Amino acid sequence: MARDLIRQLRQAGPVLTDGAWGTELQRMGLVPGEFADLWNLSCPEKVASVARSYVEAGSQIILTNTFRANCVAMSGEAFGGKVEAVNRAGVEISRAAAAGKALVFASMGPSGKMLLAEEISEEELADAFCEQAGALAAAGPDALLIETMSELKEATIALKAAKETGLPVVVSMVFDSGKDLDRTITGVTPERAAKELTDQGADVIGANCGRGIDGFAGICRRLHGATDLPIWIKSNAGLPRVCGDTIVYDMTPEAFAGHTSELVNAGASFLGGCCGTNPDFIRALSRSLGELSVKAV
Repeated sequence: MARDLIRQLRQAGPVLTDGAWGTELQRMGLVPGEFADLWNLSCPEKVASVARSYVEAGSQIILTNTFRANCVAMSGEAFGGKVEAVNRAGVEISRAAAAGKALVFASMGPSGKMLLAEEISEEELADAFCEQAGALAAAGPDALLIETMSELKEATIALKAAKETGLPVVVSMVFDSGKDLDRTITGVTPERAAKELTDQGADVIGANCGRGIDGFAGICRRLHGATDLPIWIKSNAGLPRVCGDTIVYDMTPEAFAGHTSELVNAGASFLGGCCGTNPDFIRALSRSLGELSVKAV
């Protein structure tokens, strides 16, 4: 069963995932506006180097460079029907890089269109996510990760499509709106998201992106209090600032990892990083988790 894998992973305590992919690929030459997922076909060695760097840093789970590889985001002649090829290559690259030392959770991000604004229909989203989930599953990942979701309805549509593969499914939302920055952009609270995603059959739920790590313990605690499912947390490396043509994250790996105990106490079962984090952040998290493990003995 799908949840058996999740249960086995958690037996030794909190699980270390990976860090950012987009900002790491940008460091390697990906230019603003360039479609990162196409690098699976044009620059596979650079994509593989990101995956390997996280395995070497201690990640027990690495993702795939398939965040935007759905037919809605990849519409237009420039993509030439490459959805299946990009997704398959993304999984194959990460599996080879993992080399049996880490599991591969294949990434599925949002479509880029808002249901609330009637930019896309539920049927169109369902078709897009079914196609992507099927292409990813055929390449043999260990699980699927639906991440950086702002609309709960889009997340549940993606979840339904992903569950049809039979793989474990993680669903991670963005809570960065409202007076207290504790809701999705459409006003959904952590409690409502937790209940809906649990009812719809997610295996793990969580939060990623949107804000720096300072605000994640509260979100984590509220998610944990509203579900019996494991909680997935991947925050940004603080808030970004623009320096010339570059986006800079000032938080250090050590400061980031300083929140480890607080997040674990709040109920986090899976910990990693999102925008602005890199292998140094994962190494720092690994050290912090190791220290917590020693104290618990």
